[in-house]
Amino acid sequence: MSDQIKHECGIAFIRLLKPLSFYQKKYGTSLYGLNKLYLLMEKQHNRGQDGAGIATIKLDVKPGNRYISRHRSMEKNAVQDIFSYVMRKFAAIESEHPELLKNADWLKENVSFTGEVLLGHLRYGTHGNNSIEACHPFLRQNNWMTRNLMIAGNFNMTNVDELLQQLYDLGQHPKERADTVTVLEKIGHFLDDENQFLFNKFKREGYDNNEISQLIGNHLNVNRILQKSAKTWDGGYTIAGIFGHGDAFVLRDPAGIRPAYYYHDDEIFVAASERPALQTAFNIKIGQVKEIEPGHALIIKKDGTISDEVFREPVEKKACSFERIYFSRGSDADIYKERKKLGRLLCPKILDHVNHDLEHTVFSYIPNTAEVSFYGLVEGLHAYTKNTQRDALVHSRDNLTDEELDRILRITPRVEKLAIKDVKMRTFITQDAERSDMVAHVYDTTYGLIKRDVDTLVAMDDSIVRGTTLKQSILRIFDRLGPVKIVIVSSAPQIRYPDCYGIDMSRMGEFVAFEAAISLLRERKMDDLITAVYNKCKDQANAPKEEVINHVKEIYAPFTPEEISDKIAQIITPKEISAKVEVIYQTLEGLHEACPNHLGDWYFSGDYPTPGGNKVVNRAFMNWMEGKNARAYL
Repeated sequence: MSDQIKHECGIAFIRLLKPLSFYQKKYGTSLYGLNKLYLLMEKQHNRGQDGAGIATIKLDVKPGNRYISRHRSMEKNAVQDIFSYVMRKFAAIESEHPELLKNADWLKENVSFTGEVLLGHLRYGTHGNNSIEACHPFLRQNNWMTRNLMIAGNFNMTNVDELLQQLYDLGQHPKERADTVTVLEKIGHFLDDENQFLFNKFKREGYDNNEISQLIGNHLNVNRILQKSAKTWDGGYTIAGIFGHGDAFVLRDPAGIRPAYYYHDDEIFVAASERPALQTAFNIKIGQVKEIEPGHALIIKKDGTISDEVFREPVEKKACSFERIYFSRGSDADIYKERKKLGRLLCPKILDHVNHDLEHTVFSYIPNTAEVSFYGLVEGLHAYTKNTQRDALVHSRDNLTDEELDRILRITPRVEKLAIKDVKMRTFITQDAERSDMVAHVYDTTYGLIKRDVDTLVAMDDSIVRGTTLKQSILRIFDRLGPVKIVIVSSAPQIRYPDCYGIDMSRMGEFVAFEAAISLLRERKMDDLITAVYNKCKDQANAPKEEVINHVKEIYAPFTPEEISDKIAQIITPKEISAKVEVIYQTLEGLHEACPNHLGDWYFSGDYPTPGGNKVVNRAFMNWMEGKNARAYL
């Protein structure tokens, strides 16, 4: 993606189903769980570089001994920093008493992070609160083991104000206005309720307090806690949690917006945000990894029993398509095929834009995530070339000369790598003009491949959000090569609306498609529509979220996608370049054809999967009208 946006967060959860001594004997180490947690997190480091955290819980620890360990980091390489901190404990033991590293029972009793339940998180902050306190896992502590709670997740709630009010009504006083706090405290409240209910029940039956503590742990109804906690959540979420005594859960929102995968056998239960991470870390086949169903929670009791239960009634599945286009790693077998298809589906439209002139067109891509879509485009071009050659041979078969045959066989797409991203380039200069000049050199190019004033250059991008990097850097660099025309191709449709489920796209003014639509309205003297939409949004500002309509759709309604694409091309074209610039976008229909199981497309279509989404988009538009550079949700 030429315009960088922040990714989704990532989770990694491990529950060892055997004693630590089992892993020492079978795999030669009692640190099997920690090693696998490190692998899971490293294989998902693309999902979070603002911080990371891990936590572990030891089962059946005697009173007075520590059983919860947690460490978080905001260092540049947070995962390595965390595991360096943890592994130093074992390095010290190895240097002084190496035999103890093979004693699983001793390690569990004496060294932190040697637990059977492990939780990891990689964080990409979606707003300004980038501090260690914002790093997961979050911990809610209590002297009662069964009242302790840790959670980590990939989520955003659209109705934080509503959730906070519910906590106020319960008599709580949360320390922050953030969805992480509301989720933690909501689950914590109903965990307390469940504990109290069971305590009263067993007390009436004559058990003493020590016996009751054990009984509560055995009888805690995890799904009932989750059902009550999540009843009013509006958002996209995958959340993993652990109670202090060892019960754990991994749950997914009712629309399946956020991704969640798992695997288990008789030794281990594991869950993660991405399927390839599980495949790599545990050397398992793709068919062995399962997807957590929307509205379901996988509950792992302290005794190792695993159940799949519905905590919220599932709704129409709207799994995030941006995961397929950009966020998730392309090493997933299905994602790889989907990205290739996104590129291939654009082939006919691209050929129309270059008048089917392969001889004078060079095809390239903007690194790094557009590469797979580009492969799909190239496949489409080769298929077109073969058909063209076949037709030419059929039509010329009666008078085919050697020269004509050579000409036909020379028809082939000119495929080159032109844009090279210099990942080491940093812009230290503070003055705006100089910074812009430095940004222009984040990309470099390969010279000598374009026939000056003759060739057209087609470059594949996977999505265009703001168009800033295209305007400030890429188009200027391409223009130096001397093409008569530059065609920028987005494998994703036009991004028109904010996301409120975890992606850092929350302000209307950030979208070049919105800027294009507003420009067209003003050019065509349709300014009244802008004011009318604003008034409609204001009228519904205090309405219940279930009654709110996405009025911002009306901004785009007067124009075809092609009209908006043409205006975007004008907006992102630097004044000083010579080449004509055109922009081609994927269609919604093409997106759905390529990614049939991930139909969440609200940032393209405005069709939000939860009621809170409509409220957010209207608020984002009002913020833009009122000149407020603020997120439309907490």
